[in-house]
Amino acid sequence: MSVERAERLRSKLQVSLNNLVKKIGKIQIGTKDQFPLGWRKAAKGRTVWRIIEEVITQNLEKYYVELGMTSITVSDSETSIHDFATLYEGEDKQIHVNVKSAVAGGKTQKDDISKGIGLRKFYENDIEGEFFVATFFIKFNEDMTIEIEKCAVFPIAWIPDIYINPSNNGNLQSSKYKNLDDAIKREIKDFRGLFEIAMEEAHKKRHLKLNS
Repeated sequence: MSVERAERLRSKLQVSLNNLVKKIGKIQIGTKDQFPLGWRKAAKGRTVWRIIEEVITQNLEKYYVELGMTSITVSDSETSIHDFATLYEGEDKQIHVNVKSAVAGGKTQKDDISKGIGLRKFYENDIEGEFFVATFFIKFNEDMTIEIEKCAVFPIAWIPDIYINPSNNGNLQSSKYKNLDDAIKREIKDFRGLFEIAMEEAHKKRHLKLNS
């Protein structure tokens, strides 16, 4: 996939998902009577993420045509590396999207992007596969609602800090996948080369640890 094609698809997807955000509006998690002391330690993305993910995918299935898409396929597997695949009119193949969350204004840290082995298999099946990370920024309101502020779409091939965690899960991780200003605009073939180098480095580190 060329950089120009990636940017065209990224832009289309970001417009669609930000229009989806407007449709969803506030998500009521509870009432102030049920949470008399507020969110406290629950004000974290991972606490409510599964609910938000379900809201996003259900509304995508309902409104995909209105959002400018010609098809939508939501993954039914908990182990799949993507959450949905979609097709736009005039394009010849689906794009695959992994949905992530981030607390608006939260600290920057390395996050899991995808299982390394799963991503390798994805590219083995389609060496020019189009894979994007869509990050939904959420905030926790005092009325015990959650609100999605916006969505940022990032081609996985443009991640600048490619790193594979050498632990058993072997995840691709990044701290710079939420802001396009940090992107290195690569073609997929260039990303795959760097990704395989990172996978090999992680394998060597894991082997050394197991044999030390």
